[in-house]
Amino acid sequence: MELGMISSTWLGTKIDLEQGIREAKRIGFDTYDIFEDPLDIDDDTRRVIKETSDEVGLPIRSVVCVAFGLVDFNPSVQRFTLDRIKAYVDQGAYLGARNVLLVVGEYFWDCEVFPPEAIWELAKDLVRSAGDYAQSKGLEIVLELEPFEQALLKDVDELARFVRELDHQAVRANADISHLHLSEASFGDVAKLKGLIGHIHLSDCDGKVHGDLPAGRGVTPIKEYLAAIRDTGYDGTVSIELEYSPDPDQIVEWANEAYTETAKLMRGLGVRA
Repeated sequence: MELGMISSTWLGTKIDLEQGIREAKRIGFDTYDIFEDPLDIDDDTRRVIKETSDEVGLPIRSVVCVAFGLVDFNPSVQRFTLDRIKAYVDQGAYLGARNVLLVVGEYFWDCEVFPPEAIWELAKDLVRSAGDYAQSKGLEIVLELEPFEQALLKDVDELARFVRELDHQAVRANADISHLHLSEASFGDVAKLKGLIGHIHLSDCDGKVHGDLPAGRGVTPIKEYLAAIRDTGYDGTVSIELEYSPDPDQIVEWANEAYTETAKLMRGLGVRA
């Protein structure tokens, strides 16, 4: 497996986009994911990202998109959200990425106005359209498990069901390791994603709330989840997700720690040289 990181690590710190790429390479990461909204950056910024990653030899594997508008019942918001996802696909294609990592959103109004089945089907229809567009550009849409009570894809069963019902060649699953733990997934549950995984996020947490900590700072059984993911046959990218360090001035040390501890775990499992 490749060990990567997500550029959101540097949010709110002194490290800018270009520096972030160079630091990730210096630390030792194999790959990089970009968390930049294509509607909020310009072509010059995209060019800096691409040229810097090419220069240092740090390939971009994923672009990260949070798209809660996928479950909005207003057609205008649905159209905008789909167009925005397409812009992410275009940005990913330009950067040489393999996928758009997509967060699809949550049920709303306690499902008292719209039944959960209607919201589920709405999300499926729009993700199918996004998958069609991604496939036309040579990318995949990868859906993230979000361990929150109202999230559509809140656990392994719902994530697997959504992807299997879509049955789309370019729509796959992201098994976020701390999210697996927060959703109380067993190691055996991971096998339900066999053949469906397109990308992995990795971080630690305290077992109670979303944390995005370096491996070893929480209680997530990362090694065991990684072993279960390996046993599904997955051999792609594992991207470390670190956000909102408690000490932004020490963010480089934070990223170094996350790399060192995760690489050690991966080597112990025989999944990284």
